[in-house]
Amino acid sequence: MSSAAARTEGEAEPGRHTTAPPGVRADSGARLRDTPGLTALETLRSLESGPRGLTEAQAEERLLRYGDNTVPEQRPAGRSWRFVRSLRDPFTTVLLCLALVSAAVASWGTACVIAVLVVVSAVLRSSGEYRAERSTAALRELIATTATVQRRPGATREIPVDQLVPGDVIRLGPGDLVPADLRLLRASGLTVRQAPLTGESAPVAKWPVEAGTGASGTAGGASGTAGDASGTDAPGTDAFGTDAPGTDTSAPGLFERPELCFQGSSVASGSATAVVLATGADTVFAGTYRTGTYRTGTYRRPSGKDAAPGPGARGTRRARPTSAFDRSVNGVSWTLIRFMLLTPPLVLMANAALRGRGLETLPFAVAVAVGLTPEMLPVIVTTALARGAALLARGGEVIVKRLPALHDLGAIDVLCTDKTGTLTQDRPVLDCAFGTDGRPAPEPLHWAAVNSLWTLQLAELPTPDALDEAVLEAAEDDFDELLAYEGIAALPFDPVRRTSCAVVRTDAAAGAGLRLGTHTLVVKGAPEAVLERCARVRTDRAGGEDTDLDDAGRARLARLVADRTADGLRLLAVAVAERPARPGRRYTTADERGLTLVGFVGLRDALAPTAAAACAGLARRGVAVKILTGDHPGTVTHVCRELGLDTGPGAVVTADRTDGLTDAELARLAARTTAFARCTPEHKARIVAALRAGSGPEPGPEPGPGPSTGSTTGSSTGSSTGPVETVVAPPRTVGFLGDGVNDLPALHACDVGIAPRDAVDVTREAADVVLASKDLGAIDGAIVAGRRSSANIATYLRITLSSNLGNVIAMLGAGLLLPFLPMLPAQVLVQNLCFDAVQLAFAFDRPGPAALRRPAVLRPADLLRYITGFGLLNAAADLATFGVLVLAVHGFGDPGGQDAFHAGWFTENLLTQALVMYLLRTGRRSAEGRAPGPIRIAVCALAVIGLLLPPSPLGPLLGMAPLPPLYYGLLAAVLVLYGAGLAWAKDRYDRKAAGEDPEATDHRAAGPGTSPQP
Repeated sequence: MSSAAARTEGEAEPGRHTTAPPGVRADSGARLRDTPGLTALETLRSLESGPRGLTEAQAEERLLRYGDNTVPEQRPAGRSWRFVRSLRDPFTTVLLCLALVSAAVASWGTACVIAVLVVVSAVLRSSGEYRAERSTAALRELIATTATVQRRPGATREIPVDQLVPGDVIRLGPGDLVPADLRLLRASGLTVRQAPLTGESAPVAKWPVEAGTGASGTAGGASGTAGDASGTDAPGTDAFGTDAPGTDTSAPGLFERPELCFQGSSVASGSATAVVLATGADTVFAGTYRTGTYRTGTYRRPSGKDAAPGPGARGTRRARPTSAFDRSVNGVSWTLIRFMLLTPPLVLMANAALRGRGLETLPFAVAVAVGLTPEMLPVIVTTALARGAALLARGGEVIVKRLPALHDLGAIDVLCTDKTGTLTQDRPVLDCAFGTDGRPAPEPLHWAAVNSLWTLQLAELPTPDALDEAVLEAAEDDFDELLAYEGIAALPFDPVRRTSCAVVRTDAAAGAGLRLGTHTLVVKGAPEAVLERCARVRTDRAGGEDTDLDDAGRARLARLVADRTADGLRLLAVAVAERPARPGRRYTTADERGLTLVGFVGLRDALAPTAAAACAGLARRGVAVKILTGDHPGTVTHVCRELGLDTGPGAVVTADRTDGLTDAELARLAARTTAFARCTPEHKARIVAALRAGSGPEPGPEPGPGPSTGSTTGSSTGSSTGPVETVVAPPRTVGFLGDGVNDLPALHACDVGIAPRDAVDVTREAADVVLASKDLGAIDGAIVAGRRSSANIATYLRITLSSNLGNVIAMLGAGLLLPFLPMLPAQVLVQNLCFDAVQLAFAFDRPGPAALRRPAVLRPADLLRYITGFGLLNAAADLATFGVLVLAVHGFGDPGGQDAFHAGWFTENLLTQALVMYLLRTGRRSAEGRAPGPIRIAVCALAVIGLLLPPSPLGPLLGMAPLPPLYYGLLAAVLVLYGAGLAWAKDRYDRKAAGEDPEATDHRAAGPGTSPQP
């Protein structure tokens, strides 16, 4: 025999260039993956490989050509870049500009204070995000570390997965993670979990396919021709023949092709031998992360600047839309910018027109602008968010990677989530067992348990099947009856025939209704596959006797199966047959005929233990849970019903219904929909974006009949395509919880992306928040922490801005009426330093429970109305103090009288600030607890400084003199009246807010500037 003849078929001779199929380059594994219609032999030849794999020399050469098989990672930002990035917000820019202006007018003290505050804020923020990045780096555990590879001349060994190259032949077993994009050469009962890629909750059967015929390759020795009436597992079906979630069976695409496996998926059962098609940046897994060009069923190859990078290239994170935090900060910042740009010119013009003063008032004008500015805002925001993130990380439940994301968590009023592994566990449980007439019956569960027990015992499966374990768990009370049977043989489940068979006999044959000397075949599997093998049916109406199964009976059973699967159940049909005992002869799949159908068992995904309670808790906090999943609408409806979510008409729709809607129409539909089924990644991203954007009312009614307002056209499965009614959908703050690559587009589209620690690497990297588990209870705790931080930030803003505005108005008025400046620049600086020091307490305050019940965001319009009203009230108190000083202090024409005036106004400003902090804060009532909170300590400290600093030795240095006793008595009267006015105004504001929003009565402590979401 010649050496060429002895060479394994399909294996390239050394130095010989094989001919690739037309249009496919010989070294293009990714193109081979994306090109259907190739046989396994053509694929091997195109890769210049063979069934025995590559030689070591070929593998080394390809490793140099393609690079390591590693997922492109986001390059971590350095400390210096994090520091610079933390300065990029409008308000920090305003503060830096004020510092430059202060330095330009020689107000060095003000410039230094502002610069120090900005640097402290940037350091706190950058260091917090750096620690979070280090924590998430420790969670990268998904990708397998080794793979079993076959290299010529015949050695099989374990190598690191980063050393795999296109053309390598590898072996897969149960529990293995697929290390690259593969094409199957041989398979035995292989099922793969593709949930990280497609969101499918059930394992998907995979088998080798020859192009053009669809014939399967070896599948555990089971025979069967694809496409025949025996029930070949079609693309888009799960391991038991039911529709696989997230697939489009009408148009099989990349993920539905049974001969392909993809990096990021894992082997649920069975074994296989496969050839590597694509590695590293060329895999679908990496391409999805890099470009977001992912589609369920198809994969659009990037081109141009999005093309795959070379070996060793790192991924690039897609730009996230403006978040709720960014919108809030930008709105508040631009409101303050307008005030600050307007104030200095007004001060200069007024003093020049009325007092004839020139540029000598410029330092005072700058001091007034600085006095209006809440310069502690960056420090307060960063400290409050960093403290909340640190508390969450200390509890080991949540890691906040991006500090502003904590604010966004507190603001979300919609949480979109997938279903599998989040609301449900990754295992099925028995829901029901019923006979062929649809009524509950114990016999189907009994025989299903017999099949499961002896299949697991005799088939020597590498790992137990999850459905078999669920059946045995449900039949645990009758386990002794199961042991009465003796197992003879077993034919394990096969993805081609979609059934499993156990052959048993028993000595207690009479008690079980069996004849001695016979074997009983117990077959369990996909209803369609089992029904095709049945000739008779067991019915209770005939007293338990078997009757022939005619066409009418088959149609009735098909309707029964369709009705139950529409309710979200995964059905297994159970059938039995008696065969004469035949020692020495093996049972084959040909014996699975002439069966008697006993009934069905229904399984569902096990609900997560805390899911229902967590959903109820989120609802109490004003967060609507919306499910975006690739599962069947019936499955989603069943889960929603168990969770207590709305399942009324139109509550669950299929995502394909959104394809013909505009963004505004989709926003209105999504606002009233509980769940979207059959979602592709692009559907998820578009739904999330529509919820965030919202929509106004439609310009006019659509033609044609439509449902009444508040209901969705069509059935709960979304099969109808009626018009969408006129509904106003306000913009929402949306969080998204996902764990797979298919969730990346939605994570990029939402306000805050959330991922569990066991999510795929690229999903964790793209998320803003990482959970220790998928438990929604952890999200609830993170939302509470976010609202606590947001409430403290809003408290600081409304108190500081209203007080500052009042002071500025009073200083402008006094400056026009007095022949001297009401406060010297040094006194304004010291006053601001005192304010800033005590206001740091807001970052450590504990808001009351009412502030945590509803989503709250910083609304510039609400904040502006509030600070205007309370600022005018504060200005009135300041001007009343001016009258008090006129009565109590004499000699404004001499320096001593001016110093006393400065001291009196300085004292009044600090005391009114302390009063405002105490009365308008969002903390607990004073009756709660005896331990002094940070706000009380700060208020007392501020009052002591205001009373003791003017008469102290430091007073003359700052241009202040002691005050007469009369002043303090009159000031006390002013403070009492001011406090009464504050209480009345706050109560009136709360009652008005309650009238505008019935839910606002629960949020009075949330304060203005933090309004409940619509």
